[in-house]
This record gives sequence, structure tokens and C-alpha cells, in this order.
Amino acid sequence: MTRNSPTALTRVIAGFGRLGALAAAAAPLALAPAALAPVAILAAATPVLAQSARADRDPAAEAFVSTEANRVLGVLGDKSLSVEAKKKTFRGMIDEVADVPRITGYVLGKYRRSLTDAQFREFSVTFREFANTVYESRLGTYKGETLRVTGSIVRHPGDVVVASEVVGGQTKQPVKVLWRVLKGDDGRWRAVDVQVEGVWLAVTEQQDFVSTLDNAHGDINVLIAQLKGEKKEAVKPH
Repeated sequence: MTRNSPTALTRVIAGFGRLGALAAAAAPLALAPAALAPVAILAAATPVLAQSARADRDPAAEAFVSTEANRVLGVLGDKSLSVEAKKKTFRGMIDEVADVPRITGYVLGKYRRSLTDAQFREFSVTFREFANTVYESRLGTYKGETLRVTGSIVRHPGDVVVASEVVGGQTKQPVKVLWRVLKGDDGRWRAVDVQVEGVWLAVTEQQDFVSTLDNAHGDINVLIAQLKGEKKEAVKPH
């Protein structure tokens, strides 16, 4: 069976996946390093839906994904907003929904522990700007796709994988999207990874970044320069 070509909505989701999800009241990237969660908090790589999971569903986690997805879709479908206004709104949504500090540490893998505070702050800014550029370059291609939540599995209390489908618009058949969401000490849900058509995006990002750093003997400046170069490439017309 032929897989769907990426639709506008799944491309935007993939861009958000650079930061773990579709848009925490997480603190800004410039906050004190002690507040930035280390990679160990995420434990191992995000599992597939059926692994190490209980049979329970979590209505609150499902409602979180559904509500935030619909918020994003509302912005995408608002013809009164300019592309620049949509970009500004999306940046705010990311800080409200995705656990940016946690994800930023996670994608560095084993190298997070070896960075100085200054190096981590520089990487954080570069990574955030790169991710912003990736999804912002796709905002104008939305063609009416919608996302519906279809269920969830509780891995552990406060750690849930929510299943959903992208339908309509340019999709000929539903595209499955999974969201890993964690419940913080403040009671709020935050997204930490997204799986689009079988690929966990933050996990894949970590693998790519660690490989780059392995080849560079751990030199974070090499990865930062690479992300800056890919950011420039992303804004070129295709």
C-alpha cells in the first residue's frame, strides 16, 4: 500500500516535533540552567504505543491533545490572520504546550552532561530558532486537514501516549499521529514527543544530534553551526 505523501498539517506537526510536539507553560529558554531538566528525566527513548503500557485510557491527556490541536487548527484556518501573525501566535503556543527545556536537553543525549551552562544556553537558542523556522515555513500550506483523538494508553501515571489521526484536506486516508505527554508537578500536561507515520521525532532528532557530536568529538559548536546552516536552507524558496 502506498503511504500518503506528507500533508500540510503533518508537515507542521513534524516541524513542531523538533520541539517535541504541537506547540508548557515551560519557562523561557533563557531561564537558569538549574531549572532545565536533564536528559535522564525522559528515561529511555519514547516507546511505541503498545510497549510497557497499561490498558487504561486517560481522558484528561486526550482532552489536552484535542484542545491544543484544535487551537492550532483554528489559527491555521483563520484567513483574517497574516502569515506573520500566525508565526507570532505559534511561537506563543509552543511555550504553552511543549516542554521546551526538557526536550532541548533530551535531544543532546549523553552530551547534555558535558556542556557548560553557556554552551547549553547557546545551543538552546539555536535549536529553538531552527525549529521555529522549520514549522513557520509551512504555515501557508494548510489545506483544511483536521486532527481527531482516537484513544490513549497510560504508560505510567502522568505519562500517556495519545493516539490521533489527521484526516480531510489533502489526505486520501487517515495519517496516524501519536503524542507522548507528561503531567508536571503543577498539574499541567506537556508534550515531549510526537510520532508521525511511525517515526518518533524527538527520538530521531536525538539520534541525529548525537551522531553529529560523535563525529565532531563532542564539539557542540559543530552542531550549532549545522543547525544555523539548516535554518538558512529552510527559509529558501523550494
